[in-house]
Amino acid sequence: MPRPIHFEIPADDPERAIAFYADAFGWRAERFQGAEYWLVKTGEAGDPGIDGAISRRREQGERPVNVVGVDSVASAVKRIEAARGRITVPRMAVPGVGWVAYALDTEGNPLGVFRPDSGAA
Repeated sequence: MPRPIHFEIPADDPERAIAFYADAFGWRAERFQGAEYWLVKTGEAGDPGIDGAISRRREQGERPVNVVGVDSVASAVKRIEAARGRITVPRMAVPGVGWVAYALDTEGNPLGVFRPDSGAA
């Protein structure tokens, strides 16, 4: 069964947000491949919970996103559409990392679907 595996928190000032989560919860962040995207470590391996990311907010009103791990992003997109969700970012490669797509559920909540694939290009 697909489960949440990652979260993404948009921020007007990513460095300020990183400092907040570090001070409040001890989370650690590391910039990803020179982009305005910081991978966030929320605990140690084997601890319950998931890791995520903080990125620069791209548009006013952008909200946090939960990302669900799936066996196939293309199949997940079809299931989302069949369940009356709306795809907002079609399937795309994150080079060397995997495949991702973004959608809105029937209540307007954002979500992502992701499949790891080191060969994604």
